[in-house]
Amino acid sequence: MRKIILFTLTLAIMSIMAIILGVMSCKPSVKEQPLISRQVLFGNPDKASLQISSDGKYISYLAPVNNVLNVWVAPADAPEKAEPVTKDARRGIRIYFWAYTNQHIIYLQDLGGDENWQVHAVNIATKEDRNLTPFEEISGPDGKPITLPNGRPLRPQAQIQAVSYKFPDEILVGLNTRNPQFHDIYRLNILTGDMKLVQKNDGFMGFQIDDDYNIRFAAQMTPDGGMTFFQPDGKGGWKPFDTVPMEDMMTTNPVSFDKSGQILYMIDSRGRNTAALISVNLKTGEKKLIFEDPKADVSSLMIHPTEKTLEAVAVEYLRAEWTVLDQSIKGDLDYLKTVCDGDVNVTGRTLNDKFWTVAYEVDDGPVRYYLYDRANKQAKFMFTNRKDLEGLKLSKMHPVIIKSRDGLNLVSYLTLPTWTDPDNDGKPNRPLPMVLYVHGGPWARDSWGLNAVHQWLANRGYAVLSVNYRGSTGFGKDFINKSNLEWAGKMHDDLIDAVNWAIQNKIADKNKVAIMGGSYGGYATLVGLTFTPDVFACGVDIVGPSNLITLLETIPPYWKPQLEMFATRVGDPRTEEGRELLKARSPLTYAERIKRPLLIGQGANDPRVKQAESDQIVKAMQGKNIPVTYILYSDEGHGFARPENRLSFFAVSELFLAKYLGGRAQEIGDDFKGSTIQVPQGVEQIPGLKEALAQK
Repeated sequence: MRKIILFTLTLAIMSIMAIILGVMSCKPSVKEQPLISRQVLFGNPDKASLQISSDGKYISYLAPVNNVLNVWVAPADAPEKAEPVTKDARRGIRIYFWAYTNQHIIYLQDLGGDENWQVHAVNIATKEDRNLTPFEEISGPDGKPITLPNGRPLRPQAQIQAVSYKFPDEILVGLNTRNPQFHDIYRLNILTGDMKLVQKNDGFMGFQIDDDYNIRFAAQMTPDGGMTFFQPDGKGGWKPFDTVPMEDMMTTNPVSFDKSGQILYMIDSRGRNTAALISVNLKTGEKKLIFEDPKADVSSLMIHPTEKTLEAVAVEYLRAEWTVLDQSIKGDLDYLKTVCDGDVNVTGRTLNDKFWTVAYEVDDGPVRYYLYDRANKQAKFMFTNRKDLEGLKLSKMHPVIIKSRDGLNLVSYLTLPTWTDPDNDGKPNRPLPMVLYVHGGPWARDSWGLNAVHQWLANRGYAVLSVNYRGSTGFGKDFINKSNLEWAGKMHDDLIDAVNWAIQNKIADKNKVAIMGGSYGGYATLVGLTFTPDVFACGVDIVGPSNLITLLETIPPYWKPQLEMFATRVGDPRTEEGRELLKARSPLTYAERIKRPLLIGQGANDPRVKQAESDQIVKAMQGKNIPVTYILYSDEGHGFARPENRLSFFAVSELFLAKYLGGRAQEIGDDFKGSTIQVPQGVEQIPGLKEALAQK
């Protein structure tokens, strides 16, 4: 009897504890979701980048041909008749648009990720592809081709400078064939390939051009990191028009002209914190405030394609929000909000403005594309960009505001595994292993919406946190300027503050936090493992610089006119004091401090962060007998464009994170197929990597 009573009491205590624990967690137990294939998340989209010809007769989009993205074209009223009109067989096309001939597609392509773009025009009827800028060399003052350290010739870069409906057969392009630092402006006939020099350039960063192809303004950086705008003086020279202080340089710029060409629209932060939309009367100099928001900069505009009237303006704080300025489109935007969930983005318009292409973005599903008939207020569904995502249970992305130690609001985005947060309140049922995923730039930002990396990591069992640290754009000039000379300083403090927030709020397991990112995010990863070596369990660095001195000394030649910006915001490699600061903020200086596992990914042709940036920290770690795994791609640049390479790198990253954080992992399988993956160092550090390479 006593045993029965004790057993009964034990059951009662266990039941009470279960109730207590259930109340404490407030989360029902939910079964883990099946693994989502990396191919679904990181392979080519099925269809993307829907566009419409200016006469409304044709639509176009990107879709694979033999697993390489190409441009497809179809009659707008018969999308099922789409055919590919381009024949790229290697890197895939990512940048394209319609010429105003309505018979040509213009696209840009580089070589192996070197970002030295060439401009192509394709006739949609004959499918003839003409390389309009087939230049392969830049000659130096001695007349000989300029060569890179690897012995290859320095290839020129073409830039699209202006496209106008008033000149359907012609576009303006910039070419640095004469001087690698500066782009001369040429008028280019897309039918014949004929090219005429319009503006020789020996000192300007860029130009503002109107629809009549008049060069209205030229921009030049000042010695203190500000900007001076010049306008033609009527005598073949230039006269100052306006000067923007360094503090406002990143949040002030001209945008467009009205139909008369006498009103300039600008985004301008002078005299305020956040960048506002203003108009400038070029005859009288009168400035008018059109729109401003106290929390966020103006980020996007809707402008009528021919009348050039301002119709709507967007700001992005937690999410993008549009404000109507012209009531003629209010009914259209009101209707489009009812079509489906998600943030509405008008991606293209016909010249008569009767048809729009529209994209809807959500955080837990594919992008949905529509063709909108304004006259009939009817949006016709065209396709989603990733059909295999339809119907999958994906994670929600939660906007959160984290306070930095000095009181800044850090707009951040948190994604959790679905089974740890079944009520979608952004609070998991237990602390999780977490990946701090840091955006590049640093003068860019994280945004709300479907993020393949967030979904991948959350599906593997990790909390994922992305932070708009100081220096991120969109939050006013003060937020940007607080990052000046703070690389590896207060910018990194913001990331650490975010990690501590996640730990304190029982989101992250403090012993299982990884840091990962590309470009500046890769640099932040190296900083995390050297400046704060005890915080992170491991790190994944993608094309991140390790030495700020060599980074700034090897920037692309066409970035050198912006050197004052880097000098005032990162550090000046031309002065002894500046070099000392840059050395002190370089992870390479402290390579011996690394004691947590590191995975590095690099493109051999990266023009921004050269391969040497990864090579030198790998060498330093080898010299100290510190383990590191180094992944190199011979046909990639600043990031991995080819899906075969993306899949292979994320397959390795997945095994790496599983080993050190304990999350779930999909086998490598066929994800090395077609990739140029090389592993110069550390193949033995990741389970299964050696075997997968051998099979490849």
